[in-house]
Amino acid sequence: MISPGESLLKYDNPVLVGGNQKKSPKGRPLRVGPQQSAITGPVPPPPKPKSASAPGKKQQTEEILNAILPPREWMEGNQLWVQQVSSTPCTRMDVIRLEEQLDLMLQERQASETGLCPERRELYSQCFDELIRQETINCAERGLLLLRVSDEIQNTIATYQTLYESAVAYGMRKALQAEEDTFDMEQRISDLEKEKQELKKQVNEQKAKCEDIEKRENEKRQVEEKQHTEEIMLLKRTIQQLKAQQ
Repeated sequence: MISPGESLLKYDNPVLVGGNQKKSPKGRPLRVGPQQSAITGPVPPPPKPKSASAPGKKQQTEEILNAILPPREWMEGNQLWVQQVSSTPCTRMDVIRLEEQLDLMLQERQASETGLCPERRELYSQCFDELIRQETINCAERGLLLLRVSDEIQNTIATYQTLYESAVAYGMRKALQAEEDTFDMEQRISDLEKEKQELKKQVNEQKAKCEDIEKRENEKRQVEEKQHTEEIMLLKRTIQQLKAQQ
């Protein structure tokens, strides 16, 4: 027989049901993920007979345990094995051993102490299921109330996980968008740099033209001023000659 995975939830010894049989719809197959209670809605309180014998009370407790913590079932070849949750009452030493076993398994699986850790979540879920089992044996109503608390915690964790995954996806989209915007901005900067160089080239050309025009105009003005000065000197000499002739 293949032994099931180690669990903090206490089970009875597995029982061979038979060969070539389908699994019970109420059974809980072996799995690696965190354990969750089979009952998700309100659980009616257990029946209270007027006078219940010890065997009848034990059977009633087992029925409640099987309802909130379904038996594990697995197939080995053509044989169906079933392992029910233990209905044996616990002692103070059992609780102490449960804590020691929890710490040991946390170390063995190298569970992270902070952040989201599936291993830590699974082990604490198993530990809480074991506490529900212990309390259900002593008081069925208290066990059912703890089951409701456990379901609410699981729903809250699932909600936070969904929000976390949504936030991660949003962050990834924003990062990709920022990367695309950065690429576009770099391309825009490159185009503007090219345009700037082209404009600077045009400015230098226009400056050279202006300097050339200014140089020619200065030369032209100097020539005109020289001609004007010569004409004035010529006219002054002519006037002086005319005055001398008179």
